[in-house]
Amino acid sequence: MPELPEVETTRRGVAPHLEGASITAVAVREPRLRWPVSPELAQMATGQRVHTVSRRAKYLIVHLERGAFMIHLGMSGSLRILPVDAALQKHDHIDWVLDSGQLLRYRDPRRFGSVFWLPHLSHPLLDSLGPEPLSEAFSAKYLYEASRGKQRSIKGLIMDAKIVVGVGNIYANEALYRSGIRPTVLAGKISLSRYLRLVDAIKAVLAKAIDAGGTSLRDFLREDGTPGYFRHELKVYGREGEPCDACGSRLKGLKITGRATVYCAACQR
Repeated sequence: MPELPEVETTRRGVAPHLEGASITAVAVREPRLRWPVSPELAQMATGQRVHTVSRRAKYLIVHLERGAFMIHLGMSGSLRILPVDAALQKHDHIDWVLDSGQLLRYRDPRRFGSVFWLPHLSHPLLDSLGPEPLSEAFSAKYLYEASRGKQRSIKGLIMDAKIVVGVGNIYANEALYRSGIRPTVLAGKISLSRYLRLVDAIKAVLAKAIDAGGTSLRDFLREDGTPGYFRHELKVYGREGEPCDACGSRLKGLKITGRATVYCAACQR
């Protein structure tokens, strides 16, 4: 599933083409996504000018003169900026036609994504989210206080969107490795000084991944169709059984909350 860096990469790619453009038509060819496409989307968005394109967690929000629409890419969704006469391909489900002669096309082979119309900037999927990981609100003090009394693994805590958004499986593995914290350690047992290292690692890993254009392990491609390159920076994720770059020990693997977890037993405590 595209994670925060991949979604932010997409936002940065499509925003210059959308912002300031007017939507002249909306074609919804397949409304049956993870949740049905909002039936009022086409009528409400048509004729409106795009103000800005923002991101909240893994959701892209396209702000119009009145209202907005929100896109989640799901497991295999992608957005492309294409010429208005671009040939349709299988799984091309929604087009937003622009007065620039281009269109924004949503493609989703598995149909696990979603597109919602937002008359106001509020939605049940947004209202309970924690802070953005690259914001000042996400600090070591905040995470330390949120973890007190928690009898759950630190990996489970930082992947909880009510605690902090966007720290998906890949980046949780990498940040824990860089901070020297074993993924299975109980969150409530970690000291403030260790949380300082962890928060710094989360911010550094996500920022570097955004700069690299995402990870692109399977389905994710950037808005221009090229892959992200952060996969070349991975230290533990997907490397179970390989030697640790730091100490040479074999990396171990296990499941935490059903997600693949890889760590170094020597470097992470």
